Amino acid sequence: ERESGRAPGFENLPAIVAAAASLRAVRAEAEAEAVRLRELAERIRARVPALVPDVEVVGDPVRRLPGVVTFSCLYVDGETLLHELDRAGFSVSSGSSCTSSTLTPSHVLKAMGVLSEGNVRVSLPPGTPAEDVERFLAVLPGTVAAVREKLGAPAAAEAAPRTGGDLVVDAIGRRCPIPVIELAKVIGDVPVGGTVRVLSDDEAARLDIPAWCEMRGQEYVGEEGAEKGTAYLVRRIS
Repeated sequence: ERESGRAPGFENLPAIVAAAASLRAVRAEAEAEAVRLRELAERIRARVPALVPDVEVVGDPVRRLPGVVTFSCLYVDGETLLHELDRAGFSVSSGSSCTSSTLTPSHVLKAMGVLSEGNVRVSLPPGTPAEDVERFLAVLPGTVAAVREKLGAPAAAEAAPRTGGDLVVDAIGRRCPIPVIELAKVIGDVPVGGTVRVLSDDEAARLDIPAWCEMRGQEYVGEEGAEKGTAYLVRRIS
């Protein structure tokens, strides 16, 4: 009865036992749920590239959080894609979580050397049913195709090569992915060995043009100063 039962040194043994039992139960449940969520995330990682053309799955396939999967779609504006998926009932994110509140390209994606535009980060909370994942996979292809069509993205098949000199794409004042889309439209118009010079003042182009070259098997030569913005040089090698 000392100090109404609140005197230091008198531990609440029933509460301690209950807390330990709760911790054991939660940890066991979390481990089982992590296995299930990892399987669902792996389903997304494996099927998205098969369902949607020109997609780059991002991140290590093993060393990652169990319920998170990230992929980037060429020729897609990330914010537009997020809005369209939200209308379909899916709340996803773009970029990395540490830069989600800014409009600047993610330094995390930059360090990974992957596309910054058209990035989708899917987080599966505990209890996510497999049916929701299947519905997401069913909705995603049509949603990406609709966004690409609105932006005037090129078709999967590239234009037949023509003889000619180097080309200049003036994308000054146009935000990504437009500079990348314009590059993709004209790369087939230069001969193998020819170059396309893309003029852009959008910082995201510094990440997305080299990433596009890696995905499409072209050579990124580098960048140089221009009267306005920056000139990004791409050499056609295939």
